[in-house]
Amino acid sequence: MSLIKSISGIRGTIGGNPGENLTPVDIVKFTAAYGSFIKSQCGKSRLKIVVGRDARVSGTMVNSLVTATLNAMGIDVIDAGLSTTPTVEVAVTEICADGGIIITASHNPGQWNALKLLNEKGEFLSDTDGKDILRIADSENFIFASANELGKTEVNKDFIGLHIQKILALPLVDVEAIRQAEFAVALDAVNSTGGIAIPQLLEALGVKTIEKLYCEPSGIFPHNPEPLPENLSEIADLVVKKKCHVGFVVDPDVDRLAIINEDGSMFGEEYTLVAVADYVLQNTPGNTVSNLSSTRALREITEKAGGCYHAAAVGEVNVVSKMKEVVAVIGGEGNGGVIFPELHYGRDALAGIALFLTYLAKSGKKCSLLRYNYPNYFISKNKITLEPEMNVDNILEKVKEKYIKFNINTVDGVRIDFDNEWVHLRKSNTEPIIRIYSESDSEAKASHLARKIISDIKEIVNNQDQK
Repeated sequence: MSLIKSISGIRGTIGGNPGENLTPVDIVKFTAAYGSFIKSQCGKSRLKIVVGRDARVSGTMVNSLVTATLNAMGIDVIDAGLSTTPTVEVAVTEICADGGIIITASHNPGQWNALKLLNEKGEFLSDTDGKDILRIADSENFIFASANELGKTEVNKDFIGLHIQKILALPLVDVEAIRQAEFAVALDAVNSTGGIAIPQLLEALGVKTIEKLYCEPSGIFPHNPEPLPENLSEIADLVVKKKCHVGFVVDPDVDRLAIINEDGSMFGEEYTLVAVADYVLQNTPGNTVSNLSSTRALREITEKAGGCYHAAAVGEVNVVSKMKEVVAVIGGEGNGGVIFPELHYGRDALAGIALFLTYLAKSGKKCSLLRYNYPNYFISKNKITLEPEMNVDNILEKVKEKYIKFNINTVDGVRIDFDNEWVHLRKSNTEPIIRIYSESDSEAKASHLARKIISDIKEIVNNQDQK
């Protein structure tokens, strides 16, 4: 089964049988549930929803279904066309829309697509709201408009330009410093909408030399679209060959940012947020937030700057909630997701690029030397598959009891902090597995810690089986 319904939206592989894959039936059903929910929340006679999409080949078809369904419910649609997730988030508040839908499966391969759902603040729906939409979808309690009350669709392709102008207006973005640095920048946009938005941004920032790799928004991904080191060999080679100062890589909907050093080495996706936060904290002291599975380097630079670091449960909506609670000046996730609340509460690779280039320009350092300034930590990502009938909550409780003498956080699963390393265990929402993330000051130590916890889990499971 390749259809996943969750509080954050619906995603799956295109085609196949309704209820098993992402078919037109499922798209219409879930869009109608979202429309019904927004109507119940707003209490307006006429609603307005922004719809945008990444470049994957199924996008046009899904966009037609989503737009027509919203119109059929009497909802007006502002169609942003090919866009980015952060751009749609900005657009919702800019035109005072009642919500937004981004048609994107983010880093998933090209056969996947999905609907990301926004509220009137241009932010992802809360857990409670998401559950309400799932209930509406299951009940199919939809009311469609009569012929005289159908919604209308208006195309607006100006939102990327608007988004860029709002970034340029940020006090911490120094266009003149970037222009004077005369940067040569390489870009891999995996043939999606980053290939439209980011060259426009770089030109507006005064970058004269842009080496483009896979910037045609054809939706044909030339490699695995998740911006992980194993997928970035071509951009690394291009950076070295063209003698670029830095390389940027984004995922298909442009909310994650990976950085390549001038020597072709990886800056490290975990350190995208660390570097941007370092720059922000130098100019705007305050608190920071990341999720429990992100590097501890953010905590260290935050405390060094006199701020307080806070950890949130995994998931952008949880990070945003914690950022608002502690009035964080910067936050995000270790997957290259930068959230700068002065612009908006959403992961934004465009904002991340502008802030990072400003920092790089003002530092006068090579990209690799900038990275060298930060604590060198390594994260090992693992998982252990369990039998469906096993009680995952009970297993996590037993792990917690075993390490009760250490600092333990149970906001999202179990995170155990040791002297200079940590491990985070959390159950998957979609399959019978426990995800195990560990971090230490070397790859070997991080892997060893993960193996130790996996061994503990197996021992707990064996003891349960013997009872």
